[in-house]
Order: sequence, then structure tokens, then C-alpha cells
Amino acid sequence: MNTMKTALNFKSFWPLALMQYVPEAIFTVVLCSAALSAAAQSIVVASTTSTEQSGLFGYLLPEFKKASGIDVKVVAVGTGQAIDMGRRGDADVLFVHDPVAEEKVVAEGFAVKRFEVMYNDFVLIGPKADPAKTKGPDIVEALKKVAAINGEFISRGDKSGTHAAELRYWKQAGLEDKMGSGYKSCGCGMGPALNMASSSNAYVLADRGTWLNFKNRGDLAVLVEGDKRLFNQYGVMLVNPARHTHVKVADGQKFVDWLISGAGQGVIAGYKIGGEQLFFPNAAK
Repeated sequence: MNTMKTALNFKSFWPLALMQYVPEAIFTVVLCSAALSAAAQSIVVASTTSTEQSGLFGYLLPEFKKASGIDVKVVAVGTGQAIDMGRRGDADVLFVHDPVAEEKVVAEGFAVKRFEVMYNDFVLIGPKADPAKTKGPDIVEALKKVAAINGEFISRGDKSGTHAAELRYWKQAGLEDKMGSGYKSCGCGMGPALNMASSSNAYVLADRGTWLNFKNRGDLAVLVEGDKRLFNQYGVMLVNPARHTHVKVADGQKFVDWLISGAGQGVIAGYKIGGEQLFFPNAAK
């Protein structure tokens, strides 16, 4: 259709008194912009604060856009909130890190098949002076020591994957209801929790990726790492279109497929800070 002719037709909806003041080119620009907007492809991905605050998405998504032409709008919340978004149909794809909750949402029929994408690990962060003497490779013993001195501990408290892991470790320590008087729940993302720990010289469980990208460290340092229980797996799932018909199936599946492809896995492996790799792709394993 001829653009100028369309613009003239569009002008017929405007009051006659105003038409003489509006150049033809403006209508053409408006129509072209509207057409481009309608043609633009985009999906909503509900993900975690750790993938966002680690800087991974800032590195990953431009590469996906180059490969697919699809824009990704990320809503970064705790894993529990992200999964709830999927249940409500408020996202097209879930990219999270709580395998138990992920398998559950698939079993409930709110998401399609789960694919493993990458992993890193959790670390216990705390003051360099380490008043609870936690330093070492055992997360359960470390938490027992923090509780024994009523040490300050900042919990995400937001039903995120990190929060779920933390609660699991307290339970393994037999202290799920006895974390000590220094235990504080912030109901916040990983970055704010680290800021709180930095300002109060407290202990906090963090994912390594966000810690490596975190600048306001103050007197904090990594105290516990290397425990196999600190393994942190990430998965990706398309929200089930059988439950929510508005899900952008084709574009969402392209994102899932790209993440687990050789190209996507290579981009994930290439994300480093100070020469240190933050996430390790394992989709094919």
C-alpha cells in the first residue's frame, strides 16, 4: 500500500481545523513507527536477580538479538516469584535456578519440558575477621557456628532459588527454626542483600556470579566454598501455551533452543569478570 495514500486516509480522522497545521510527513512517520512497532518481535522472560545482577543478561541478550532479531524483556525477581509469573501466564519463558520447584511447575502443567542450561555455585560471604570461624569447605558446619554465636546473617527471604538453598542448608544443620538472634530476612534481591551484609558486616549466602559483579564489598570476603551441596543449577522452560494461549510459542522456543545450542552455550562460557568465568554451560551433559 502506498504510504502517502495511507497517511492521507489517516488524516481523515483528524478534526478539519487541525489538519492544516500538521505536515504530511508527521503522519507518515507516525504510521511507519506504528508498523515497525507491530512488526517487532519480543518475549518476556521471568528470571532471577542473580542472572540479572551478575551482568549475564547484559552480555547474553544482545547476542541472541543478533542471532534471532527477537528482543527479550527480562523481569528479574526471585525464582519463586518468576515461577508464579509463569503460572499466571505473565511470561513466555522461565529461566531460573531451583530444580525442585522447576520440576514441580512442569508436573503441574504450567511449563513445558525443562532444560538444564548452566551452573555455578553458592558461596558463604562474611566479614574477613570471621567471628564465627566459618572459613572452610563445609556450609552446614559454618551455619551451625554462625547460629552458635548469634552472628548477624542476612537472608534473602524472598522465595528465590538462593533463599531455597539457604533454607535447605539450615535444615541440614538441624537449625531451620534456630538460626540465632542475628538472623535477619530482607525479602530482597541478591544485590540489596549483599549491600545490607556489607553495611552491617554480616554473613550472607550468595551466588558466585552476583558476588563477582558486586562492587560494594566493604570488609566482606568469600569464607565457605567448594562444598558439593553449594552446586547451583539453572534451567529454562517455555510457559505452557495449553494453559495460556497468548504465550509467544515460536519466539519463546527460539530463545530456549538458542540457550541450549552450541552458540548460546558458547556465549555463556565467554562471560567473564576479571578473567574469571561466572557460569558454566552444561545443556548437553
